[in-house]
Amino acid sequence: MVRGLYTGASGMVVQMNRMDEIANNLANVDLNGYKKDTAIEKAFPEMLMRRMNDDAVYKFPMGSVDSAPIVGTIGTGVETNEVYTNFAQGPMKQTENDFDMALESEGFFTVQTPQGERLTRNGAFLLNNDGYLVTKSGDFVLGENGPIKLKKNNFVVDQDGTVWQNATFAADDKRLVSQQENQWENIEKVDRLRLVDVTRKRYLQKQGDSYWKTTDESGPDEIIGADTRPKVRQGFLEGANVNAVTEMVEMIEVNRAYDANQRTVQTEDSMIGKLWNEVVRV
Repeated sequence: MVRGLYTGASGMVVQMNRMDEIANNLANVDLNGYKKDTAIEKAFPEMLMRRMNDDAVYKFPMGSVDSAPIVGTIGTGVETNEVYTNFAQGPMKQTENDFDMALESEGFFTVQTPQGERLTRNGAFLLNNDGYLVTKSGDFVLGENGPIKLKKNNFVVDQDGTVWQNATFAADDKRLVSQQENQWENIEKVDRLRLVDVTRKRYLQKQGDSYWKTTDESGPDEIIGADTRPKVRQGFLEGANVNAVTEMVEMIEVNRAYDANQRTVQTEDSMIGKLWNEVVRV
């Protein structure tokens, strides 16, 4: 009977972990570039049950064998195996802001933080006072030659991630003449966004501010080659790949599973109490 207590308790712990991940997904449903997490469970090894009252031991010159009939198997509980991140593409949201960028397909932007390089899918960038392209946390967005320095309202990013710049302005509204006429004069290449990927994304370590950190299991980040390089969409942001309705349905499922395990523990406790108070006393 005590085994039933541990089985029910392990099920409750697993549902608590699932609820934590669902709550985290719902909290970040509006975070650009967020990737949903899912808690994966696995069962403990099942125990084989045989009928105990059969004397079915056959003896041979070289030993013996137990041929007691097999009744079935019994579960011994469950545990959380890992928290899996789903890197599926999120929806594209058009913002018409030149500093907003999104990636189609796989890959990451590279950001320089005080703790080292980090990866991100959140392309909501800004221009700091020194003219560098930065994240909302103030960290530098990296090109293949280092931090990218720009002139405000005077750049464009093509689908390959190459940043181009033009110095010709209109005198009346300070907008680019070349953007209005769809022509570029005095064009110069600034840099190309450092778009990277890793061998095993499932082992990336999530950090705050929509950042990921590479680990020994994920492998180092490498610049994506021309054949598989994702398209860069300027003026767009990638939304979170979280479906709020699906998460709410899963939350209801978790609550019911938690209640079922809780009732199992209560039933086991009641049976143990009856055993000691009535059966053993008799």
